[in-house]
Amino acid sequence: MTLHIIATGGTFDKHYDEIAGKLGFANSHLPQVIARARLTVPTALEELPLLDSLEMQDIDRRRVLASCERAEANAIVIIHGTDTMQDTARVLGAAQLAKTIVVTGAMIPYSIADSDAQFNFGFACGVAQVLPHGVYVAMNGRVFDWNQVRKNRSAGVFETITPQQ
Repeated sequence: MTLHIIATGGTFDKHYDEIAGKLGFANSHLPQVIARARLTVPTALEELPLLDSLEMQDIDRRRVLASCERAEANAIVIIHGTDTMQDTARVLGAAQLAKTIVVTGAMIPYSIADSDAQFNFGFACGVAQVLPHGVYVAMNGRVFDWNQVRKNRSAGVFETITPQQ
């Protein structure tokens, strides 16, 4: 089994620019994250343009879908910004691919102390290998179906919703 990992950006992959005093994108942290995770399953890393998920458009979500469709692996982990990951998960879920796709991210950038990025990445990689085909969001030790999740911005957590909400 190969695990296909797709980087799309989000807080997970942001870098702190000390001179400008801002968070932004440079190179993806994922090669380092993968090395630190010491995964023994073969991995294939695909880096898409790194974006803040609030800047993602329909064309970007279609690019993520196309990457999932092209991937030879049946287990896929997508690193995504937390603000709109449920929107991308909705696009992927509607496609009904015969693959297990797990979308994850981080509330604190990987490069900053006490980040949740490494844990969320490892957790997503683990569940992507054992969940049945479908699309899921995995954050902070919980797995959500793609159509039953939202980010509770005031609490800073993801929560289950019923599909009609």
